[in-house]
Amino acid sequence: MKISRETRIAAYAVCIADGQMLLARWVGRGGEKLWTLPGGKVEHGEHPHDAAIREVEEETGYSIAVDELLGVDSAVNQYGRPAGRVVELHHVRIVYSAHVTGGDLRYEEGGSTDMAAWVPLAEIPTLDHVEAVDTALALYATRPATGLPASASR
Repeated sequence: MKISRETRIAAYAVCIADGQMLLARWVGRGGEKLWTLPGGKVEHGEHPHDAAIREVEEETGYSIAVDELLGVDSAVNQYGRPAGRVVELHHVRIVYSAHVTGGDLRYEEGGSTDMAAWVPLAEIPTLDHVEAVDTALALYATRPATGLPASASR
């Protein structure tokens, strides 16, 4: 079986206010729903900073200002694709802290998420969520000078 390799560069925002974190609910190909950070793919020629701002607006309705670069996460996963294909996907996630500057909370239509919400930080461990949320919270808490998450394996 041939495994194709792909790289996906994405930018995300950690928005925390009043003990709550802004999350979006991602809908997988099989209907699986997991909470994730608002953000997503960096388009060709787009700066990751701008991608984070654009993606947060698309997924949540909010305008944001980026405060600082928190770090860069990297993970490799394999996924099945139609016709028996397998893709080894290298995720490169650029994580920023940000704050809301305007807009109104709304849900994305026709995208990869179906909801957005402010979630109390204490409730996040009980939610069905992607590992990137935990990594982002750790980056937010520790702000490592290297930008390398403590959980990173190299």
